[in-house]
Amino acid sequence: MDRHDWLADRFEENRTRLRALAYRMLGSPSEADDAVQEAWLRLSRSGPSGVENPGGWLTTAVARVCLNMLRSRRSRREDPLEAHAPEPVLGREDGTDPESEALLGDSVGLALLVVLDTLAPAERVAFVLHDMFAVPFKGIAPIVGRSPAATRQLASRARRRVRGGGSVIDADLARRRQVVDAFLAASRDGDFKALLAVLDPDVVLRADGAAVHMGATKEVRGAASVAETFSGRARAARPAMVDGAVGAVWSQGGRPRVVFDIQVSRGKIVEIDMLADPERLGRLQLEVLDE
Repeated sequence: MDRHDWLADRFEENRTRLRALAYRMLGSPSEADDAVQEAWLRLSRSGPSGVENPGGWLTTAVARVCLNMLRSRRSRREDPLEAHAPEPVLGREDGTDPESEALLGDSVGLALLVVLDTLAPAERVAFVLHDMFAVPFKGIAPIVGRSPAATRQLASRARRRVRGGGSVIDADLARRRQVVDAFLAASRDGDFKALLAVLDPDVVLRADGAAVHMGATKEVRGAASVAETFSGRARAARPAMVDGAVGAVWSQGGRPRVVFDIQVSRGKIVEIDMLADPERLGRLQLEVLDE
C-alpha cells in the first residue's frame, strides 16, 4: 500500500467522527459534508510525507474549515431574517443509519444546535472540540488563535451560555454527573472493576507542577493505570462544577487544594487534569455539589 492509499484509508476511518464534529459546529449536514471534503482535499494536497497523525491532523483541519465557515456566515447576517436555522439529520426510514446515530450521539438535537448557534464562532469551536470531543485546550488554541488559557475561557463562557439553553443541556450535565459520581464512589471503595467501567481505554491523567510536588505522577495513560492510581483514594474529593462542567474538588480547611477537571465523552472519562496551583485554582469557577 502506498502512502496516498494509506492516507485515504485513515480518512475513511475518521470520516464519521469528522462529520459528527462538523455537524455540531455548523448545524447543517450538507455543510458538514463540505467541511469534511475540504479537509480531505487539504490532506491529499499535503503530500505523502506531510502527515504523521492523520486523525489529529484531520480534526484540526475540519475545525479550521468550520471556523472559517462560521465567521463567513456571521459576516453575512446583516438582516435578522437571514439567520441560520439548524437542520436535523435525516436517517433511513427504518432508523438504522449508523452515521446518523453517530451524528446525534451525546444528545445532539435541534434544541442544542439552536443554543450553539448563539455562540461566537471561536466560542462554538472551543466548546465543541473540548466539551464534546475532549480535545485538550493546547490543541484548540492554535485553531482559534488564542493562548491555551484564553481558549479555556472561551469554552467556559460558551459553557455558561449553553447551560442556560434548556433541558437538553441539563440532561447532558446529569449524565456526566452520574459518570463522575460513579468514578468517585469506585475510587473510595477501591473497586477496580467499577473504575475500569467508567474509564475510556485511552484515558489520560495529567497533573500540574503543584500536584506533582504533592506526590502525583505527572502523566498516567490507559484505563488500568489510571484505575490503579485512584483505587482506594480520592476519599475526600467531592463532585463540583468546574468552570461550568462536572468535575471534583478536594478541599482542606474550607479551601480547594486540588481540582479534578474531568472530561467525559460517550459515557466514559477520557481525560482528568489534576490542578493544584493556587493561582490557577483562584481563576476557576468552583461550586461544590451536594451528594
